[in-house]
Order: sequence, then C-alpha cells, then structure tokens
Amino acid sequence: MHCDITVNHEHDIEENERPCYNCAQHKPINIEFTYAFQPIVNTLTGTVHSYEALARGPNNESAKWVLDQVTPDTQYRFDQLCRVKAITLAAELGIKCRLNINFLPSAIYRPEDCIKTTLAVAKRVKFPIENIVFEVIESDPFVDHKHLMHIFTVYKQLGFSTAIDDFGAGFSGLNMLADFQPDYIKLDMALVRDIHLDRARQAIIRGVVAIANELSIQVIAEGVETIHEYETLRDTGISLFQGYLFARPTFQGLGNIVIP
Repeated sequence: MHCDITVNHEHDIEENERPCYNCAQHKPINIEFTYAFQPIVNTLTGTVHSYEALARGPNNESAKWVLDQVTPDTQYRFDQLCRVKAITLAAELGIKCRLNINFLPSAIYRPEDCIKTTLAVAKRVKFPIENIVFEVIESDPFVDHKHLMHIFTVYKQLGFSTAIDDFGAGFSGLNMLADFQPDYIKLDMALVRDIHLDRARQAIIRGVVAIANELSIQVIAEGVETIHEYETLRDTGISLFQGYLFARPTFQGLGNIVIP
C-alpha cells in the first residue's frame, strides 16, 4: 500500500506559494510521486529525533525511479513540489519532531527567493520552520560548493537546520566542513556496512565523530541494519541512528520503532 496523496501537475501548490519568477519560467511537471517517512532515532533518549521524507513512486518505486523522470527543464518545479509535498504530508501525519528534506542545490537560483514557497507552505500547515532540516548529498559531483555554502548560510539565518548526507562518499567532505559547519552529517552507508568487521573504518568514524564534536555537529549513522553495526557505532559515541534495524520507511502512519 502507498499513501494516496500524490503530486500530479502542480495542484498541491496554492496561489500564494507559487515559485519565484526564475523557477516559474521553467516547464511544469507531470511526475506522480509521494513520500515515505523513516525515523532517525536517538538511542540515548529512546525517542524519534527526526523523520526523513523519502521520495517514492505511486507503486512504491524507488527515489531513483522518481528522479530519473526529472529533467534540467523540470528540476526547478520538482524541487519546489518536493518541499510542498513533504511538509504537507508531515503535517497531516502529525509529525511533531524534525523533518529531513533532500534538496537539489542546482535547482535554486537565489535561496532568498526560492525559499519563499517553503516558508509559505510551512506557515499554511503550521509546521515550525525550526523543525525542518535540509539535506544535500556530499557525493553529488555537480554540486557547486560556493553556491551550496551560500544556500546553507541563508537557510541557517532563516531558522532551518542543515545536513550533509552520504558524508565520506565523496572527496570534499572535510573541505566542506572547513568552509561551513552544518548541524548534522550523515555517514555514508558504505562506511557503516559491516563496520564491526573493519578496524580501518572504525578508526575513520572515530575521527569523524571527534571532529564533529569539536565543531558542534551531530553525527547520524544511516543504513544501520544489524545489531553488530549498531553496537560498534554506538561505542564510537554516536547516538542518532537510521536504518532497517530501527524502522523501515512507511506510508501509512508513522509506524513503530525498535531500539535494541
């Protein structure tokens, strides 16, 4: 089963939430998609710290299936619709904690203008902007880091939180941290997988955690699937986790979480 609320054309954006002028000049889209939500749990408190909104097709197709339908001419509208849909669904599901939303830096002309749709929909559905966390993938080869730093700076000034996803998958992670300190970094799943069997990756993650602590950045381990991975990562000082060990993404309601 999937959630019956989908985006088709642009009926979910109200008149006062229309994209900025530059985005509005690009082609409208006809991509049907929805969101599943997966919790990020705090194992110290036994609570849900945040929910990540994960794009899915109408028949539970993957996020890649959805993104493969996005073209350079439609990415601007798509990015706006993603934010509208994620925030609207989160409000309807009664999410009261943080909400993690992925975004496309290349789909943003001027963050001061392009953020207006997000601010409007959050106000309409009464979702606090301080609970919204914008994630960007560190390994994206097309990211203009100077432009991304400007986006992050504007977002933080407005009260949003920021996160770098797949940290450790690319070649610029530490350089990015030198230029800008997000609120969160999410360890790449390749570092997490079978971490209990790999001393080298254990040492790398301990180093990342130490740097993050020094810079007041919270570390999230995502893609955690086994108790052995969890225990090893927990022993490095990580307390925020995401993965099948705790809960799978869900469409209907917020589901149950398991904390070992």
